[in-house]
Amino acid sequence: MLDILKLISLAFIFLLSNLDANIQIIKKENKDSNRTLLVIAGIHGNEPGSYFAASLLSSHYEINSHNLWIVPNLNKESILANKRAVHGDMNRKFSVIHKNDKDINIIKDIKKIILAKNVSLVLNLHDGHGFYRKEFQGNIFNPNAWGQTCVIDQCKLNENQAFGNLNEIASIVKDKLNKKLIQEHHTFDVRNTKTKFDDEQMQLSLTYFAVTNNKPAFAIESSKNLSSLSQKIYYQLLAIEEFMKIMDISYKRNFTLNENSIAKILLNYGTLSINGRILLNLSDIKKSLSFIPIKSKSNEFDFSHPLGNTKKVNGDFLLFIGNRKIASIKPQYFQMSKICPQKIKLELDGVITSIDKATDFFVNDDFKIIKEKNIRVNVIGFTSKNTKDESNLLITKSSLNKRFSLDKSNTQYRIELYKNNKFCSMSVVHFK
Repeated sequence: MLDILKLISLAFIFLLSNLDANIQIIKKENKDSNRTLLVIAGIHGNEPGSYFAASLLSSHYEINSHNLWIVPNLNKESILANKRAVHGDMNRKFSVIHKNDKDINIIKDIKKIILAKNVSLVLNLHDGHGFYRKEFQGNIFNPNAWGQTCVIDQCKLNENQAFGNLNEIASIVKDKLNKKLIQEHHTFDVRNTKTKFDDEQMQLSLTYFAVTNNKPAFAIESSKNLSSLSQKIYYQLLAIEEFMKIMDISYKRNFTLNENSIAKILLNYGTLSINGRILLNLSDIKKSLSFIPIKSKSNEFDFSHPLGNTKKVNGDFLLFIGNRKIASIKPQYFQMSKICPQKIKLELDGVITSIDKATDFFVNDDFKIIKEKNIRVNVIGFTSKNTKDESNLLITKSSLNKRFSLDKSNTQYRIELYKNNKFCSMSVVHFK
């Protein structure tokens, strides 16, 4: 997990201030270049190969020359619902959109990003049905399938447009991918929709909007019929790397690009900070947590994972990574104390030390939170008969009720600090 957090902290993640926080964009930039690859994922919420590939690109790649911009979850609401579209197909709103359409602000904002002066090439990531073949070979392998294609709207842009030879570039990428197939029937091909003349629906799409504004644009479609999410991500990342090579974007990734490595990374959900007072490890979290102390409104949920999001249902907060529901939180509402200790003094296995607030600590045998004036300690899962304040009590793993652990392995427990019955912070003890 530490590697993921380090890489995410190095990536410049921000919400464009004039876009009213409709779109998350991650920028990996080098100051000496205006050449930029823009990768957009999640325009359809039921195509996880696209947005999980973008999340790995965000957190596991270092860009050493030129620039990479990533929008990992364009259609957040549809991703949470695991549906193609909640408010109608977002990829059919780039020509005309009604002023009352619920997607209008997202569409306006992504158009501004696409048209940014230093955006040199646009990739729109998808998972498509079947395996594209020029001749009919069955319900899965046929000319109407979209999977395993590099999609272009036309062959060329203006003669003087860098990366404007769309068919040539798509063919290069296709040939490179076909040398690294997991299985022989996974072959890629170029699909030219000839949008201007042959496809009225595609005239409403993101890539056609880009090319009509003289921005080179491609769609990468991994197949929905691949056997695993890891395979979809594998082909998406292979394609993106080939485009980076064509654009002379130098990169480094911190894992071996294969199905097994990707599968392991997908199990790491990172952390969630709530109001800067609580830090939860999501990778081994129980499916349901109760009585988490938060505010009655205006809570800040800060995920380290690019696809982290929350949804409030029947009073509970559901935690998602992409379309995966990770856990639910049943809140207990408290006022937040404005004056709280920034350090917590404690005894770990007989040694006196201190930790920052809202951080994790590790212990072999036992720990004790040292008493501080006006601070009440509540160790969740520990029952003390004679006091409500559990400061200065020696606590072992065996003295804690497993039912109250945070993790499935029953090794992590909450330590909450209060001042005058207002919540200060929560730390987590890990028993080794």
